[in-house]
Amino acid sequence: MAAELVGGALLSAFLQVAFDRLASPQFLDFFHRRKLDEKLLCNLNIMLHSINALADDAEQKQYTAPHVKAWLFAAKEAVFDAEDLLGEIDYELTRCQVEAQSEPQTFTYKVSNFFNSTFTSFNKKIESGMKEVLEKLEYLAKQKGALGLKEGTYSDDRFGSTVSQKLPSSSLVVESVIYGRDTDKEIILSWLTSEIDNPSQPSILSIVGMGGLVKTTLAQHVYNHPKIDDTKFDIKAWVCVSDHFHVLTVTRTILEAITNKQDDSGNLEMLHKKLKENLSGRKFLLVLDDVWNERREEWEAVQTPLSYGAPGSRILVTTRGEKVASNMRSKVHRLKQLGEDECWNVFENHVLKDGDIELNNELKEIGRRIVEKCNGLPLALKTIGCLLRTKSSISDWKNILESEIWELPKEDNEIIPALFLSYRYLPSHLKRCFAYCALFPKDYEFVKEELILSWMAQNFLQCPQQKRHPEKVGEQYFDDLLSRSFFQPSSVERHFACMTF
Repeated sequence: MAAELVGGALLSAFLQVAFDRLASPQFLDFFHRRKLDEKLLCNLNIMLHSINALADDAEQKQYTAPHVKAWLFAAKEAVFDAEDLLGEIDYELTRCQVEAQSEPQTFTYKVSNFFNSTFTSFNKKIESGMKEVLEKLEYLAKQKGALGLKEGTYSDDRFGSTVSQKLPSSSLVVESVIYGRDTDKEIILSWLTSEIDNPSQPSILSIVGMGGLVKTTLAQHVYNHPKIDDTKFDIKAWVCVSDHFHVLTVTRTILEAITNKQDDSGNLEMLHKKLKENLSGRKFLLVLDDVWNERREEWEAVQTPLSYGAPGSRILVTTRGEKVASNMRSKVHRLKQLGEDECWNVFENHVLKDGDIELNNELKEIGRRIVEKCNGLPLALKTIGCLLRTKSSISDWKNILESEIWELPKEDNEIIPALFLSYRYLPSHLKRCFAYCALFPKDYEFVKEELILSWMAQNFLQCPQQKRHPEKVGEQYFDDLLSRSFFQPSSVERHFACMTF
């Protein structure tokens, strides 16, 4: 995942921090005690929600709309100004409480004295600051019409549809050559053709990795491999699940893939019976491509009729999350980023595909530097290689080398939607923690324990009623991001690399 990508998306991630503080009884009590205009607090809450409603659309359109990018930057600055004001109030209240607790017998006096004297000048500063922030937020909210921003939408005109939608896959091999995955292919083929059976359930293997690591392409190559034909599966079926997991729809799609017939059944009981009839005693291979669902009970509802297949049946899954694999109780095969030589082979194959370009030494040198920026991600290598296929000048290649990844022409760029989808589907508390990593230098390697302490200092870790220690919560957050492929273990022990370009 590109930290630069998330760098522009800090707004929605950090707005939640302001919302949490505005909901705090301390802030309500502060305004009530000082007889300040409580409408300021109410209006700030309303305006921040108005900006938040536009944030999703703005964060996606920023990559090709400079005015939207500038708006997003200004909105982010205004939100940070608001957060600074709320932080000052929080700090002063905490300081007062600490001082009062040092002498319990004078607690009431100290609190009263604090509110009646110390806040006199402080109140004016806060009130003035709030009015200034509100003016900025109101101005920015009024710009939505001129910028074409929509409230509460994930639509993205840049990609012609919603970011959540991607082209459905099929079992047909699109890429005839797949570089750097020979070992992965052999491991998966060995599992598919092995004699080890689960008597009660079909064996399941999940290919896990971040977007753009050619999980689907690898599954296509395995699905169509001669060894699979020799295994004599009675049934082979390919189902593209994607991010909208509905039990009835997925079950019907599996049935249609197995029978090669359209089915109009709207009843799960009927679909289960039909699937059971078609699978009973038959050895099948089912590929479930691009699975996002993390709810175990929904998977179990889909899996029930699949258990009637004959021993030796296999289900191959591609997914970005290890939690998906865990809920399916499957084995996991994690895809890694490509090595240096493999990256060059992918890049060179797409650049030289039409034979219009000859790589002289200068182009090779620039190409090597471009390949390095792709950080082992096959999709990025393919996208940039195809883009440079018709560009033979040194200046064109240098422009690509020096550009940010999202500045590539929209018709050639598959990378942003592939990566942004993973980020969009993060829970808000994980978005904040991951977006924070964008504040560090590119290629920075994190120590898990140190990063968790930083999250604690930023008050990102939610600990309801203090039932769990913040460090334990932080560890869970980090592990969740790791399982979703947002971090990768580094070659240095206890260090982790953030998914970046």
